[in-house]
Amino acid sequence: MRTWEARMTDSTTILHEGGPLDDIDRSILAVLKSDGRISNAALADAVGIAPSTAHVRLKSLQERRVVTGFLTSIDQRALGLPLQAIVGVTLRPGARQESITRFSEEVRGLPQVLQVFFLGGADDFIVHIAVADSSAVREFVVEHLSAQPSVASTRTSLVFDYHRNGVAASFQ
Repeated sequence: MRTWEARMTDSTTILHEGGPLDDIDRSILAVLKSDGRISNAALADAVGIAPSTAHVRLKSLQERRVVTGFLTSIDQRALGLPLQAIVGVTLRPGARQESITRFSEEVRGLPQVLQVFFLGGADDFIVHIAVADSSAVREFVVEHLSAQPSVASTRTSLVFDYHRNGVAASFQ
């Protein structure tokens, strides 16, 4: 595993293998968290560094896999999918690894699914969906989840409001 360190030379910071994130890296991440499409010049200005330093720093954060991508946030309501729900799924005991893998692969590909979380705890999975209405929630749960032989039970909660502080990278 590679690590990085910052070394100061004159007024330029050079990153190389060896150390943790510094205050400039954290400032860059804070700005990117609120606007992932910000221009390099605006990023540099917001952080108080030269554009060339901002470019080098961002490239380093990407190479170190601290920044793993830039995502587009889509308002599901604009797509005619104003209702979101969180569905807890518990699988039946027996042949667990096979059931877990199969369930995860099948559910991830469904168009209603926004996110899938594999958990340790009461639920095996949490499935976050966006649909047109409550009938579509019921249809999704009955046809795509409960109909699977590996599913023992589901619990559905409707989402009234949603706030995201950030986007986590996949654990895989």
